[in-house]
Amino acid sequence: MKEGQLALELAATIRHDGDGGVADDLSTPDGMAAWLRARPLLLDAAGLPSAAGAAGAAAALGEAGVGAEVGEQVLAVRAALRALLARAVSPAPPSRADAHRLLPADQAVARLNAAAAGQPVVPQLDWPAVGAPAVRLLAAGTAAPPASGSRSAAEVAVAEVAAGARLAAVLARAAIGFLAGPDLVRLRACTAPRCVRYFLKEHGRQEFCKPSCGNRARAARHYQRHHGAPAD
Repeated sequence: MKEGQLALELAATIRHDGDGGVADDLSTPDGMAAWLRARPLLLDAAGLPSAAGAAGAAAALGEAGVGAEVGEQVLAVRAALRALLARAVSPAPPSRADAHRLLPADQAVARLNAAAAGQPVVPQLDWPAVGAPAVRLLAAGTAAPPASGSRSAAEVAVAEVAAGARLAAVLARAAIGFLAGPDLVRLRACTAPRCVRYFLKEHGRQEFCKPSCGNRARAARHYQRHHGAPAD
């Protein structure tokens, strides 16, 4: 998974809910687990199990201690990332979803750097039978945890902190790679009514993240011209 893709996918977990509001896909433990299960390469990079199938992956994540502590660390990285995405699109306005509660840029930078340093990594070569070779960075020194029945409450808590640190490190490094990479100049915050997404501009005339947002923006402008007030 490319750094930019992972960073934008993390940012996009705050999204328009389809009903005029904002939804957070990571606001519940189930939502967090579902998002992680859908990204086995992220779990692999963090040294966490990514069992095939939703039920198997859910059990594996539980064994690895993926719980509230993991959620807090992932959300901390997301908040830092979104603050820096807002800085990157400036002087254009940021996403409306969290424009009123963004971290100061220096704090966001410090948080990403600290998270990225939280877990050492080792490079691993991937070279499929068909395709070009590529490098993956995997968490160093990770081992399969003991069965949950044999662990004390303290051991479970320690495992959860470690799992959170590894995931946060992978996500923070992806965010840093994107923010310091060549694609940042294409970053935009969609300005369509109700949309709160950041996206990469694909061509010179692109104004919105997807065609439906463009249609909604044109409809809103038409309404305003004829009624003198913004459409809801």
